Amino acid sequence: MYFTDRGIEELEKRRGDEDVTLAWLADQLRAYVDLHPDDENPIERFATWLARADDPDDD
Repeated sequence: MYFTDRGIEELEKRRGDEDVTLAWLADQLRAYVDLHPDDENPIERFATWLARADDPDDD
């Protein structure tokens, strides 16, 4: 596990049993960027990666 996985591990432990929609996730990402505008680029890259994760034409 990478050091950066600690947040992922905490998320899974605390909220891993919840069902969420992608609309909810998008709202949370927007709220995060509003609070932390310096993190906009990595959040945008992550959102784009999620949106295209199963697109075989986008390797």
